[in-house]
Amino acid sequence: MKIQDLPYRDPGAPDTRSGLRFLWWLGRNQLGGQLRSLAWGLLHFMSVCGLPFCVGSALQAVVERSGLLLVRTGGLLLLCGAGIALGDTMLHRTAVTNWITAAARVQQLLARRTALLGSALTRRVAAGEVVAVSTGDVEKIGWFVEAVSRFSAAALTVVAVCVALVVYQPALGVVVAVGVPVLALAVLPLLPRATRRADVQREKAGRATELASDTVAGLRVLRGIGGEELFLDRYRRASQEVRTAAVRSARMWSLISALQVLLPGLLMIAVVWRGVQLAQDGRIAVGELVTVYSSVMLLTYPLQHFQEIAMAYSFSRPSARRAARVLSLERATDSEGSRTAGEPAGDLYDPRTGLLAPAGQLTAVVCGDPDTAGALAERLGGHPAVAGTPVLLGGVPLDELPLDSARAVVLVQDKDPVLLSGNLRELLDVPRSGHVGVQEALAAAQCEDVLDALAQASPAGGDPMGARISERGRSLSGGQRQRLALARSLITDPQVLVLDEPTSAVDSHTEARIAKGLGTLRTGRTTVVFTSSPLLLDHADRVVLVHEGSVAAVGLHRELVHTEPRYRAVVTRETDDEAAARGDGTAEGVTADDMLAELEEIEETA
Repeated sequence: MKIQDLPYRDPGAPDTRSGLRFLWWLGRNQLGGQLRSLAWGLLHFMSVCGLPFCVGSALQAVVERSGLLLVRTGGLLLLCGAGIALGDTMLHRTAVTNWITAAARVQQLLARRTALLGSALTRRVAAGEVVAVSTGDVEKIGWFVEAVSRFSAAALTVVAVCVALVVYQPALGVVVAVGVPVLALAVLPLLPRATRRADVQREKAGRATELASDTVAGLRVLRGIGGEELFLDRYRRASQEVRTAAVRSARMWSLISALQVLLPGLLMIAVVWRGVQLAQDGRIAVGELVTVYSSVMLLTYPLQHFQEIAMAYSFSRPSARRAARVLSLERATDSEGSRTAGEPAGDLYDPRTGLLAPAGQLTAVVCGDPDTAGALAERLGGHPAVAGTPVLLGGVPLDELPLDSARAVVLVQDKDPVLLSGNLRELLDVPRSGHVGVQEALAAAQCEDVLDALAQASPAGGDPMGARISERGRSLSGGQRQRLALARSLITDPQVLVLDEPTSAVDSHTEARIAKGLGTLRTGRTTVVFTSSPLLLDHADRVVLVHEGSVAAVGLHRELVHTEPRYRAVVTRETDDEAAARGDGTAEGVTADDMLAELEEIEETA
């Protein structure tokens, strides 16, 4: 796989049973790139380790006054130089390619899993952890995959050089062959402790990232209640814990690095001491001593990659474990479905609550509990986060349809819709039926003032469609975000549209106009609106009260507000004490007639 060929058509099915198994699966899927990198690594390291033989041979040629040997040594030196340059260039190229393609594969897997799980993901995994996995953890996993080929080439080179030295000069070669494995294995007792410290650092850093992400997401709320300092103190403490853990981890790795310098130095001293003895006895030539000495000195270069692979593994293992945990999450229902893809039509019915939304009508649903409303709205879209009795559309269980088909038929807009960063044209570029134009949807959602504000900030000559919208629409007010999200949903023109509190941040006059526009634009289409707003309820063809998990009353708003106390309590936000006082005639409050009169006044001015 080349970088220009990304993304993968199919990133594969990962082994998520553990972090180690996930890394092994990832490495097997990068086998071609690993072998290419290994080959270039061998060329590079072998060429580097060939230099001592060239130096020793050249020195021996001078001692023996052999011009032919010197010429041959010069040619071999040129060959080693070319091998070093070519091998290093291609090793870096292939290793970085392995890094990028492995990271891209993991990111694709995470993106697909996120799209598959939808809103269920953040309910099961903290948003900060998802961010940590898709950014820093992906890089560390890619680092380990990239380091494997370099380590393999270095290990094979070390073995080859030790064998060559034993053949070339057995007396000194045996010392090197015994000493080098000791160098490579001497730090192994320290690795478990270093790995544990690195795991603690990663864990604390992940928690700090989660806290920062959650704080930024709820910044407006924190400012509203004066909680910035509280969360700042929490993040400050978390940050200090990360710093402390990082220092403890760095101390252990610095000790390992020190040993990687100390032990090769001791081996070099032993080789020189033994070599001088052998040279004095006349058992080895000066050139051979220089060759062995230079080989030991240059062996420290490939031995450095033993430390790198240890560090890469210790840092990537917790990252792989977190990635495997996210990738192992499954939907409560089978996203493939047990039925063939299709678009059923008819009434929308929820057997659990008894909620019925007749086809082609605007049905308003009133719930006293916002969490119940959100869960019911999600269930009406099919394939909910929690398995249960499936919702029926035209008698067909939505959970038995493929997920793509269910999403094409029923669109659910939750109470906190997300606006992706980009310009307005890109935001509204969504799959659509073609029956509803962009301007129609914007007009129905009452986005005129939003367009005027965006036009002033647009770099495209006052064209609001070219105005840039920041991440999650943070540059807009809550009401502006809601109206743009509503317009986006209206453009898709699904057969069934489910809206959860679409106007909770909009003023009453604008809300009245939205109610009229929504009813007009969705004529002949099934629309379900979860709301307690009298303005929206008054325009509904059918109002359903859901109380304690089941349908308690059905009718029109003007009927239910007089006949159903539980409905009136939710819509007028009347407390039990107020209702009791009004029943005794000892207190006055907003009566149903008062509310209806105010409703008519707002609609007239709107």
